Amino acid sequence: MGNKSVMQEKYITINSLKVSEKLAKFVSAELLKDTDLTPENFWLGFEKTINELTPQNKKLIKFRENLQNKIDDWHIKNKGKEFNLSDYKKFLTEIGYLKIEEPDFKIETENVDEEITKIAGPQLVVPVMNARYALNAANARWMSLYDSLYGTDIIEESEDSVSERYDPLRGEMVIKYGRDFLDKFFPLAGLSWQKITSFAVKYGKFKALKGADIFDLEDEEKFIGHRGESDNPSAIILKNNNLHIEILKDSRAFAAQQDHAGISDIILESAISTICDNEDSVAAVDSEDKIICYRNWLGLMRGDLKTKFEKEGKLFERKLNPNRSYISKEGKGLKLHGRSLLLVRNVGHLMTNPSIILNDGSEVPEGIMDAFITTAAALHDLKKKNNSRTGSVYIVKPKMHGPDETAFTDLIFSKVEQVLGLKQYTCKIGIMDEERRTSVNLKECIRTLKNRVFFINTGFLDRTGDEMHTSMEAGPMIKKGDMKSSKWITAYENNNVDVGLKCGLSGKAQIGKGMWAMPDKMKDMMEQKTGHLKAGANCAWVPSPTAAALHALHYHEINIFNEQQKIINRNQAKLDDLLTIPVADRTNWSVEEINNEISNSAQTLLGYVVRWVDQGIGCSKVPDINNVGLMEDRATLRISSQHIANWIHHGITTKIQVTEIMKEMAKIVDAQNKNDTKYVKMSDDFENSIAFQTACDLVFKGKEQPSGYTEPLLHINRLKKKSNLN
Repeated sequence: MGNKSVMQEKYITINSLKVSEKLAKFVSAELLKDTDLTPENFWLGFEKTINELTPQNKKLIKFRENLQNKIDDWHIKNKGKEFNLSDYKKFLTEIGYLKIEEPDFKIETENVDEEITKIAGPQLVVPVMNARYALNAANARWMSLYDSLYGTDIIEESEDSVSERYDPLRGEMVIKYGRDFLDKFFPLAGLSWQKITSFAVKYGKFKALKGADIFDLEDEEKFIGHRGESDNPSAIILKNNNLHIEILKDSRAFAAQQDHAGISDIILESAISTICDNEDSVAAVDSEDKIICYRNWLGLMRGDLKTKFEKEGKLFERKLNPNRSYISKEGKGLKLHGRSLLLVRNVGHLMTNPSIILNDGSEVPEGIMDAFITTAAALHDLKKKNNSRTGSVYIVKPKMHGPDETAFTDLIFSKVEQVLGLKQYTCKIGIMDEERRTSVNLKECIRTLKNRVFFINTGFLDRTGDEMHTSMEAGPMIKKGDMKSSKWITAYENNNVDVGLKCGLSGKAQIGKGMWAMPDKMKDMMEQKTGHLKAGANCAWVPSPTAAALHALHYHEINIFNEQQKIINRNQAKLDDLLTIPVADRTNWSVEEINNEISNSAQTLLGYVVRWVDQGIGCSKVPDINNVGLMEDRATLRISSQHIANWIHHGITTKIQVTEIMKEMAKIVDAQNKNDTKYVKMSDDFENSIAFQTACDLVFKGKEQPSGYTEPLLHINRLKKKSNLN
């Protein structure tokens, strides 16, 4: 990861640091503008901290390598013997991989917003590099149920569809779905919502009308307030399981003309929180890229981020939505928050970045740079309190391995707080439980951050990548599709919830679950994603604002906090199951099975890498081999590359065979991208296609990549591509 792009950066000297000119200018002219911190003091504090913490950072990465070498050696030494779990555990404890569990404790995090503590609901993850996406996500706190249903596969296509523009039959089905939802969660005493002809507010109570007959809500507490005239309101606001919905009446809307009560839409409180991502879903390799990410996050924290875009020949501007105003049932003014609570994901401890060069000529640890700059951006919000009303900054920290590394994260943010003049524990930390050493020591990881932790989340994709890499020498792994039902993964998902509840996270912090990866298959999501709630998660990831609106329906159905109370008493997931290595019992797969497995991995891998390296797109919907669009990011790439690397290493396939398949799949990927004007074909010149060669390296050099991560190779090759473009 050395100085890979020093040539492209222009540096200025600040104290003992060489800082990218562009970054230095961004810090003084934008980041620190209107704060109490001078650029001089910022850089002095930054330099002191960086000089102090970089050696520790390097030491932790070195320790990862040492552990990996010892685990490899153990498996090689025990090859051919029957696997002995107790010997294995003893060995992992001796080398410091498994920690001794200390007594029980409860987290002590304070000043956390209710979007984290009290409201269970969907969580969006958005690449912060794209301002339009970031604004859409922030504004996805309130979403139209009608649009979300009309535009997805939840409502079946009707054969009698008559209109290209608006299909009234489809519209009717949407209205019926909306009414069924109201009947289920906001029932009226003695009448179905299907039959109402109007509604009003009388003496601070909601009244539904059918002609001259008047009906009340079964649970009057669910009525919160209204907008407009009380005898003819333009909106009614109701609440269930801490989530609001708004029933709109607008006679000009299509839907209202089809609706005998004149209801034009049901607006759902949807994306309760959003992770603005600087990590897996972006391709940020130098100061130019990093500044785009930082500037968008700063705009969100200041509240003034705007972007213009063209759609069907018209120019649109996107900015942050204001708060929502109503009249409460007591007849007073009522304000509800108009935007998703914004969290920011920094990068992990591994990568360095050429934006800043240290005294010894090495690059700055990117995670520490992220910590300083993303927190400094939040200074603007801490003054205004438009995002966090409790005065907190929410940082999601990925890819930490075990308690030593989570303790290091605590130290980083203590230093950041000191330099930026913030109260200790202003910075709250979300722990991504996505590395094996964190999973098996989760309780002790949480302990190191007990004053900061606001979320734990399972990222089973990265976690599968680490599972395969850690145990690379143990034998050939089972097929990718079989991983989801393997013993370790069930234990891992359950353990995360068990430990989280045991450490007192319920009602104080989020316990999250992973992403729904098929953005076009919303019907399947509606059928399957209740599983995350029943598993005890009070937030789960969705890939789009529309998915957030639909997934929000699940949180009306299930009261998570009641579910968590039931789960608290179950038997905790077993460490033995968590340490069960997913090696195949038998490997007598047919040639066809092996080729299919590799083709599937190679195709998604190439589809993702080519956009990353050639165009700097860090997250995209990549069609799989059957042309189903799947959300791909670095986590899915890590699995695919590690899986093929493992099968080559154990002779299930050969390098020659994989190369042939890669070339075949590259042609398919080229064809799938034929409508992209910026796309450069890989198959025209395999030798000189940087993207194709990167994809091959990720597989053929997969075994020696640190923890199986894909970032080092992606970054080097994206920088190479960028220098060719300049």
